[in-house]
Amino acid sequence: MTSWLIRTFVPNAGDTGDPAVRTRYGLVASMTCIVCNVLLCMGKGAVGLVSGSVSIVADAVNNLSDASSNVVSLLGFKLASRPADEDHPYGHGRYEYLAGLVVAVLVCAIGINLVGSSVEKIMSPEPTEFGPAVVIVLVGSMAVKLWMATFNRRLGRAISSETLEATAVDSRNDVIATAAVLASAVVSQLIGIDLDGWAGLAVGGFILWSGIQLVREAVSPLLGKVPDPAYVEHIRDKIMSYPGVLGTHDLMVHDYGPGRQFASAHVEMAAEGNPLDQHDLLDNIEQDFKDDEGLVMTLHFDPIVTNDPQVRDMRHWIDLAVKDIDERLSIHDLRCVPGPTHTNVIFDCVRPTDCALSASELRARVSELVQDHYPRAVCKITVDESYVSSRQ
Repeated sequence: MTSWLIRTFVPNAGDTGDPAVRTRYGLVASMTCIVCNVLLCMGKGAVGLVSGSVSIVADAVNNLSDASSNVVSLLGFKLASRPADEDHPYGHGRYEYLAGLVVAVLVCAIGINLVGSSVEKIMSPEPTEFGPAVVIVLVGSMAVKLWMATFNRRLGRAISSETLEATAVDSRNDVIATAAVLASAVVSQLIGIDLDGWAGLAVGGFILWSGIQLVREAVSPLLGKVPDPAYVEHIRDKIMSYPGVLGTHDLMVHDYGPGRQFASAHVEMAAEGNPLDQHDLLDNIEQDFKDDEGLVMTLHFDPIVTNDPQVRDMRHWIDLAVKDIDERLSIHDLRCVPGPTHTNVIFDCVRPTDCALSASELRARVSELVQDHYPRAVCKITVDESYVSSRQ
């Protein structure tokens, strides 16, 4: 069923990096879920009102809220597909993240509402009817929601959509909620004690907890979360694969929405090389990233002296020595300026964000370490913060 929907309504669905295809994925997912949730709300609402079950009625309201969430998701995909303009040169892709946040907040609201209704039922219990219609509706609802969870998860992973992933989690929660409602109804009939309110309370608490987790996940990309380590390693490996590249550091990846990433990095190359050839190579690397992956990359050239064995040995020794302070530390851009009384040793040191030492403390420790080994050295250290990982 999922494959048929994709083939029918998403032409060229394999090109998931295309914003137009992402929008069509979002349209298919949102419209499918809206129809399913409205039908489930009508069916469970009718059965819940007839049987007097607050948990079934709450479950029906939950489906109606889910339909509202699907409308938000649809609007998010449509707004995110808008092209860049004069006021938003990086596009509107973060609308999709905002839609995911709204869906997450709605999940929390559903949990709070269900907890409140269940507490009222516990405080003022009313008889709940149980019959074949209740079982049929609830089992059917679980089957539909299980399919919807799989459907949204598959599409969400295909296009790396936080919104569809959140919708999949919400559908999974609905399966658990409905199963709890059905179980409480069966147990209540067997033991003669109405557990409807308690079941609703447990389900509401679970949905609320899940919604809080979704809010945290939705907020993270808006705040600028660290990129996927595998993606960082891929970028580094690709840069290092070009002839003449000696190293790379200071990588930054900026996320303006799915498929709208921008990056910058420093590339170390031999100082003795032809600057025109090196500039041309960096241009080629930038263009390859854009053509192959749609990543807008900006590269900065760092010249490295390669024909001075003393500088090379010093660079290697310091890079290893700083790991005695913290094994995640690394240095780059080392150069020496000799003088009659001392030699200025200038380099950058990358400090992990959770390093126990402050920037000034780290600078002092590294300077002391270098001067113990090279008495004439006077260190000029710039402490860099890592924007991708503890080790670049």
